[in-house]
Amino acid sequence: MKLSSSTLSPAALLDPTAKAGSSTRRRFANIGITWKLFLALLANSFLAVVATSIAGHISFVHGFIGYLNEQGIERIESAMPTLALAYEQHGSWDFLHHNARAWFTLLASATTPARALNEAGRSPNAPFTGRIPESDLTGVSLRMALLDAQRRFVVGNPDVGADAPMRPIIVRGDVVGWLAVLPFQRVTAGAGAHLRDRQLVSTWIIGAGAVLLAALVAVLLTPRLLGPIRLITDATHRLATGDYATRLEVRTRDEIGRLSDDFNRLALALEKTERMRRAFMADVSHELRTPLAVLRGELEAIEDGVRELTPEVLRSLQAEVATLGKLVNDLYELSLADIGALTYRMEEVDVAELLRLRLRGFEDRLRERRITLESDISYRELIVSGDETRLQQLFANLLENSIRYTNAGGRVRVSCRAERGQVVIDLQDSAPGVPPELLSRLFERFYRVDGSRNRESGGAGLGLAICKSILEAHRGTITAQASPLGGLWISVTLPAAG
Repeated sequence: MKLSSSTLSPAALLDPTAKAGSSTRRRFANIGITWKLFLALLANSFLAVVATSIAGHISFVHGFIGYLNEQGIERIESAMPTLALAYEQHGSWDFLHHNARAWFTLLASATTPARALNEAGRSPNAPFTGRIPESDLTGVSLRMALLDAQRRFVVGNPDVGADAPMRPIIVRGDVVGWLAVLPFQRVTAGAGAHLRDRQLVSTWIIGAGAVLLAALVAVLLTPRLLGPIRLITDATHRLATGDYATRLEVRTRDEIGRLSDDFNRLALALEKTERMRRAFMADVSHELRTPLAVLRGELEAIEDGVRELTPEVLRSLQAEVATLGKLVNDLYELSLADIGALTYRMEEVDVAELLRLRLRGFEDRLRERRITLESDISYRELIVSGDETRLQQLFANLLENSIRYTNAGGRVRVSCRAERGQVVIDLQDSAPGVPPELLSRLFERFYRVDGSRNRESGGAGLGLAICKSILEAHRGTITAQASPLGGLWISVTLPAAG
């Protein structure tokens, strides 16, 4: 059989379990959240049952049984003095052979060795008058055995082996015998097996109950936990298809509620972005279509002989081309700013001198529109770290905006000063003003207060947007408010160098 490279990867050929494991992970990833929740609860219940069983077994073996074995060790150590005294009195262990009553009498003695010896020497049929020690209630005496010096069985439990815990009985420095106790595990081997069987049955019962409980919890929790997730999933699908008006009702303040709130914020942002995109496309189309239409009309009129190619016509055509070129350049700069590709060469620049030079370049425009210029620019150096070319563009756009939107015969007031580690530039003009509710929108692209798009009274609406982009690159700010002169007040701040 021939296998292509797409059938098995080299890793799968070297490790046959790799493909099986990957397939298993893919199948698990495709399982619904309901089953994942059920399997998680089931696994948790199973691990809890196993952990409980292991802990119970360890506690039983090392706890309870260990305690009983310790009781046995303590019991044989407490009986050793009595047995040593009995051996010393009788000279051997013969008096205990086949005399179980004497053996148990010695073990049961809880007072003095003398009383134990008296009890051991009585008739086998005489009643026992000693007190049974508390440890014998657990059967320690029945598990004890006496061995002679050669570890041969004398009396007691015959099942005691060589591996049983034992202690030597010493008389005058010689080992005369050994006292041993049978481990509790060997005594309860049958009972332990029965207990293990019962524990196993109990474990299966508990496990089955845990499975049923996990299933019940999964059934009850699934609608409550997964219902909001399904709503978010459906809303996400609608949002992905372009329905940006989709919103979710925020009913809780937990993670699901915060996720729903974030979804609503995202949908709102996408809806706003979509509106801006459509408005942007419409504005670009309008701004490009107008100069192109003028150029086409002028050229067709020249071709048809309706108009002559005079210097005035050429200047008109050049003006439209310049307008078109400025619009394209502005759009290009804004696109570069959006992707962070607009370059800046930062160096120390005297903003006051730069602003004075730029104002001198607008003197003819101001005289042409009979606008009075009031200047209050500091004569000392106001140094900032910036790109001189971009700052010139910033001041030019601000002045162009004021001159274009100020009525003929009005005023423009420009000031520049240092204030609290910043350089503040204020540019105020006279009427007409801007409604307060529209001030925050002045820095949006293509936004102009006059909705008529009258090209004689306004540009393309990109100048202030470019100003905002330039200031953001210089870590500065720009704000707009009503001017005391009756028009607009633009305030610019730049961080001072040093």
